[in-house]
Amino acid sequence: MTIQQSVSLLQHEMRQALNLDHDDYRLEVHDGEIEGRFIRLKLSSVFQPIFDVHADKPIGYEALLRAFDGSGDRIQPPKAFQQAEIAGQLIKFDRVCRTLHTLNFLNMSSNHGLLFLNVHPQLLVTVNSHGKVFERVLHDHSIPTNQVVIEIHESAVAQEELLEYAIKNYRERGYKIAIDDFGRDHSNLERLWKLSPDFVKFDGGIIQEAESNTRLQKVLPKLVEIVQDLGGRVIVEGIETGLQRDLAIHAGASLLQGYQIAHPACGSSFL
Repeated sequence: MTIQQSVSLLQHEMRQALNLDHDDYRLEVHDGEIEGRFIRLKLSSVFQPIFDVHADKPIGYEALLRAFDGSGDRIQPPKAFQQAEIAGQLIKFDRVCRTLHTLNFLNMSSNHGLLFLNVHPQLLVTVNSHGKVFERVLHDHSIPTNQVVIEIHESAVAQEELLEYAIKNYRERGYKIAIDDFGRDHSNLERLWKLSPDFVKFDGGIIQEAESNTRLQKVLPKLVEIVQDLGGRVIVEGIETGLQRDLAIHAGASLLQGYQIAHPACGSSFL
């Protein structure tokens, strides 16, 4: 079966599962990349490597959304999701984006490691029902759910019981869990102890501040050690300079992400 045939079949399945008509949604293949069209937006995927300095290779890739309006102007992902929410299509939009990312990830190579996917905080309550088509894609391509890392912004979820329930549900279905943007807003260590995520992604502002803050440089290794003692692995995001990279490694973090490591790129760039 060609990639175009696979996309056409999946497109039909998604239209049925999400109750979409032809004008609502479609998948297209351009230059080997799969693009989606939904709520009058053109959607595509790019991937940013998460690099393991000890193994000297990526452990996986974070999928990032690229959205464009009818004039071809780029729309930032938060605004695209806001547009979907205003249109009453937030849940379907999230499902479409997640499936699009997965298809492009599968199209990268035969050995691409972990796929990191963000989950909109408002959609955690739909944890039981949102993944039927998505998990069918994984199953059809022999990708186990434990190869997928669900990224959750814990500081954006006010109800602690809902957060714990969502993470428990994802784990029972085999997914790995990453707490994203740790250190921003109201992040706290007590939540980490309760949630015990597989990965904790330090907000990029931490390492960028550490570049000029000697006190933070001293505290950073302790934060990394605490996360590791809780059974998680630290990913330092937002690394933009060589000094920031060196500070993260010196603090004991071996997983790095940022423009200094690699810029986001389409999946075919990693073949």
